[in-house]
Amino acid sequence: MASIQNLNESEFDSTISGASVPVVVDFWAPWCGPCRTIGPILEQLAEEMGDQVQVTKVNVDENQGIAQRFNVRAIPTILFFKDGELKDQVVGLVQKDALKSKIAGL
Repeated sequence: MASIQNLNESEFDSTISGASVPVVVDFWAPWCGPCRTIGPILEQLAEEMGDQVQVTKVNVDENQGIAQRFNVRAIPTILFFKDGELKDQVVGLVQKDALKSKIAGL
C-alpha cells in the first residue's frame, strides 16, 4: 500500500523542494465531505503511480499558515508541484483520470 504523507508547516517546504518527483498536495479537513470522497482516489493514485509521484496531505485546520500562503479558500484544493515550484491546481472533487492528466502534464 502506498503511503500518503501528512505534512505540517515545519516540513512542508523541505518536502516540496527536496522531492525528485512531482508532489501532489491535497488540502483537506476531516469535516469536509468531498475531502473524504477524494481521499481514497488519492490513495489509489499513489499506489498506481508508485515512485513517479509523491502524494501528500495538509490538514487546513491544523496548518492554516500553509493554506493562507497558497490562497486556499475552498477544500479540497489540490496543488501540483514540480522542482519545488507550484505548477497547477484543481479545486473541488475531481476524478482520478483528471488528476493523472495533471501529473502527466508536469
